Amino acid sequence: MSLTMRPGPLAGSPGDEVNFTIDGPKHRLFMHAFPRRVRARFGGETVLDTGRGRFLHETGLLPVLYVPEEDVRTDLLEKTGHTTHCPFKGDAAYWTVRVGDRAAENAVWAYPEPMPESEWLRGHMAFYWGRMDAWYDEDEEVHGHLRDPFHRVDARQSSRHVRVLLDGEVVAETERPKLLSETGLPNRLYIPAADVRTELLTGSEKRTVCPYKGEAKYWSLDGAEDAAWSYEEPLENAFKVAGHLCFDHEALTIETEPPPGT
Repeated sequence: MSLTMRPGPLAGSPGDEVNFTIDGPKHRLFMHAFPRRVRARFGGETVLDTGRGRFLHETGLLPVLYVPEEDVRTDLLEKTGHTTHCPFKGDAAYWTVRVGDRAAENAVWAYPEPMPESEWLRGHMAFYWGRMDAWYDEDEEVHGHLRDPFHRVDARQSSRHVRVLLDGEVVAETERPKLLSETGLPNRLYIPAADVRTELLTGSEKRTVCPYKGEAKYWSLDGAEDAAWSYEEPLENAFKVAGHLCFDHEALTIETEPPPGT
């Protein structure tokens, strides 16, 4: 995300405060080696096992892992008639992954005859992440997508005074929040649970997964659905926000002193 989203250098319109220009197309592709072993499993079989994966960064998109065809269980693939065209990469062919009575339709694609400017895609395949049962980065299962090595998450202790209000009523107030900075996203202030009026919160069924922070659990307030979230077991880069809640909803007023951007 840090490379392909504004203000990254591979974004369609990077930041203005630079002392360089990039001589190239507005839509940019950049491929580099992914440094670790990656595996994907489906139907009890390892469909992909590679130490030679390559990350493709493309303007406006999240990075995609491409792997050599030799590192894919092609005996589990069935070519389909589905095709798509990319003006920057060429015509993509698709395969279904089939194991026993289970199938992941059009889960794999490749560019058999890539465009000259992306010739390095030849012989590589890519997978739709959500169509596999599980993914592993080395021996750790990962969720959401592989972590971009150019994406950072930093959590820091702060002394900003933060108040969260709903219709003028204080929901949370603290002078000991954690400030979480994440590449390409606004700063977030996480408030210790002890400084939140948790009796006003109702647990929500909503869950989201961030490959950099972990699984988030959500909470609702009266008239403000899914207005807060927390990471009960955050990943290592967000470990400091364990036991904290973050608030964001149009019905809320969030006051900070000094403001988050200062």
